Amino acid sequence: MPNWKVQPIKYGSAVMNEETVIIYREQQKFGLWLRWLVYLSMGVAVVISVFALKKGYAGEASQETLEIVLAVIVGIGVPVAIMAMFLLLKLETEVRPDGLYVRFFPFHIHFKRFGREELSEYYARQYKPIREYGGWGIRYSLRNGKAYNVSGNQGVQLVFTNGKRLLIGSQKADELETAIRSILENH
Repeated sequence: MPNWKVQPIKYGSAVMNEETVIIYREQQKFGLWLRWLVYLSMGVAVVISVFALKKGYAGEASQETLEIVLAVIVGIGVPVAIMAMFLLLKLETEVRPDGLYVRFFPFHIHFKRFGREELSEYYARQYKPIREYGGWGIRYSLRNGKAYNVSGNQGVQLVFTNGKRLLIGSQKADELETAIRSILENH
C-alpha cells in the first residue's frame, strides 16, 4: 500500500468519528500582493465614506435615517465585507482513495467530490489564467471549461467521462497528478 497519511477530517466544528485517508492535501490563498491591494483599496473606500458621511450629515438634523443607514452600509459595510471575504477565500484540494475533493471556501461550504469513475483523463499542465479563463477564482470558459485557481499558472486538467473539463490550479501540479494516478492505479 502506498505511503498514505491518515487524518481525521474536520467539517466545520465537527470531526468525523472514523479516520479518513488523505493521500494529498493542498490549501492555497490568493497571492499576498493581491490581498494587500484589495485591503488597501477597501480601506481607502471606508475612509472616504466616513469623511463624506461626517461632512454630508454634520449639523443636518433633517436628514432621513434611511439615507444615513444606506450610506453606512454601502460606503463602509460593503468594503469591510469584501475585505473579510478575501481573508477567508481559500482553495482546498484533497485526494482520497475514493476520489478528488475540491472546495473553494466560502463559496463551497462542503467539498465537491469527483469520483475515480468520473475521470477519463488528467494531466498536469501550465496554463494562461487570463487568456484561457479570464483570471483567477472560480472561472468559466466556453472553450476550456471551468477552473478553480487562486494564483500561478500551474494546475491539473481533469477531463470527465461526460466530456466536461475542470482545471484545478495548484502550486504542486506534478504532485497532485501523481496522487490522482495513485488512486486510479490502485483500484
